[in-house]
Amino acid sequence: MSKFEALFEDEDDIFAGTPQSRYWDISGQLSQDLVKDEFDGVIERLAVMEAMLSESHEYEDLDRTIKTYALTNMSEVEELKKSVYMELAGQLIYRVAE
Repeated sequence: MSKFEALFEDEDDIFAGTPQSRYWDISGQLSQDLVKDEFDGVIERLAVMEAMLSESHEYEDLDRTIKTYALTNMSEVEELKKSVYMELAGQLIYRVAE
């Protein structure tokens, strides 16, 4: 179960859209500097995960490995994506409130 799974039981009532659309709505209302800084954090996280994955898989095969995993675990990946969007939206909101 993902961190935010309970929030997705009825997405349209709670968020008036999907976690993805809510993230982009929130990011569109904030300063570009803040959004760019948060995006840089996402890229850093992605780079770290790629480096970790390359320790157990050939670097040249990472794309294929990731795509295969995504296809094999489609529903799990979709739920995780929702959680990540909600986490990122929360981080944006938190940064504004600082």
